[in-house]
Amino acid sequence: MHRKGKGPTDFADARSASQENSVSKKGETKSPASTPKGLSRLALNRRHFLAAGAATLATPYLSKVARAQGSDVNVGVVVPLSGANAQFGVNSRNGIQLAADQINDNGGIKALGGAKINLIIADSTSTPTNAATVGQRLIAQQNVVAILGAYASSLSLALSEATERRDVPLLTMSFSDMITGRGFKNVFQVISKATTMGAAQLRGPAGVAEKAGKPLKSIAIMYEDTAFGTSQAGGLRETAAELGIEVVMDEAYPLGITDVTPLINQLRGTNADAVFPCSYLNDGVQIIRTMRQQGIDMPVIGGAGGYVIPDFRAALGEYAENVFSVAPSNYDLAPELTDPFKERFGYFMVHEAIEHAVCLDVLAKALEISGDTDSDALREALRNNRFEGGWAGIIPGGGVDFDETGLNTLAKPIIVQWRGEDLVTVWPDDVATKEAVWAGK
Repeated sequence: MHRKGKGPTDFADARSASQENSVSKKGETKSPASTPKGLSRLALNRRHFLAAGAATLATPYLSKVARAQGSDVNVGVVVPLSGANAQFGVNSRNGIQLAADQINDNGGIKALGGAKINLIIADSTSTPTNAATVGQRLIAQQNVVAILGAYASSLSLALSEATERRDVPLLTMSFSDMITGRGFKNVFQVISKATTMGAAQLRGPAGVAEKAGKPLKSIAIMYEDTAFGTSQAGGLRETAAELGIEVVMDEAYPLGITDVTPLINQLRGTNADAVFPCSYLNDGVQIIRTMRQQGIDMPVIGGAGGYVIPDFRAALGEYAENVFSVAPSNYDLAPELTDPFKERFGYFMVHEAIEHAVCLDVLAKALEISGDTDSDALREALRNNRFEGGWAGIIPGGGVDFDETGLNTLAKPIIVQWRGEDLVTVWPDDVATKEAVWAGK
C-alpha cells in the first residue's frame, strides 16, 4: 500500500524489518535468525518514486505517528527520491525496507516488547538544503528515534547539522571524511571514510596491475568538486605519493558536467597507465563513453557512486566490461542475504542498499541493547558495542565498531569489476570471488 501527499513529492511509510543478528558485548553473541523472502504488502516499485521527477521539496506527507500509539518505533529515512540522485535514493530505500521487514517479521524489537520498526521515508530531493529541512521536520513532527540517510555526502553533511542540533542519532553510509571529522556526537558512519576509499581505489588495482606485469607508473585523477569527490581524490593523491606513482592529471569538474570532452582531451595527452574518476552515474557514464568512443582504452577504476549499479552497465553496454571500482561492500560476498533483494526488486543488491540495511540492522541491535528509545541510551549503545553477524557482518572487515568520532573502525574497502551483467569482487584476495582482469594498456 502507498499514499500520495498533496504536494508534488511522494512520500511513503513502510513497516519493515531484518533478521535478528548477533551483537558482541563483553564476548557474548547471538545466532542470526533465518532471512524471510516474502514480499511486503508495502513494497513500492522504482517507477513510483522516479515519477516524482525533479520536483522541488514540498511539505511532505509522512506516515502516521504509530509510536504515539505505544507500539511502534519511528525511524526516519531521508534519501533523494527525486533529482539527479533519485535512483540511489530508491536503491537505499529498498535496502532499508527489506531489512525492516525482516526485523518485524522476526518479532520486532524484543527489548521493547516486540515493538515494530515504523519507517517514515521522506524525499530530500538532491539538494542539501532540502535534506536539512526534511530532517528537521521528521524530528519535530514525527518523534523519530534516529534517522538513516542521506546517501550523497553533501546531503548527509547538511542532514547531520539538523540531527546534531536536536540530539538525534544519524546513521549513514556516506563517504566524506567530514561526516565524522567535525566532532559531532550523534553521527555514525558504517563504512570507511572517503580518503580510505581513495587509498584502496589505487592500492588494490596497483597490486592487480603489478601481478599482470603492467605496473602503474602514472595515473590520471578526475573528480567532481563535491564533498565526496574532493575527499576521495585526496586519498588517491596521498596513496600515489606513498607508492611512488606519478599523478599526471589531477582535475576537478562540476557535478552534472554537460560536456566532458575537455577532460577527455586532457586525459589523452597524459598517456597515463590508468584513470581514476570519482563521480556519480551520469558523469561517470559520459566520461567512459567518450573515452571509449575516442579509442582511449586505458583501464578505468571508478570511485563507487555511479560505477557500481546496474544502470551503469545498462547505459554503457560493452564499454562497461572490465571497468573496476572501489566499493564499501558487494552483493556477491553474502548471497544468502542479498539474493532476497534481487528476488523482490528485480536487480542485484547495490552497495548503498546493503549499507543502508546495515544502518538499520545496527540501530535495531542498539535498541535491543539499550531497551530504550532515549537518545542518550541509544547513543551509548551504538558507541560501546561491536555489531556482528547478519547485515552488520556483510561489511568487509567483519562488522561495525564505532570509534569516538562515530567512524566504523572495522570497515575495509574492496575492489569490484564488471563481468557481463555481474559486478564481482576481485580484491583483496581473502574476499575475492573472481580473479581480476587487467585489460587495456
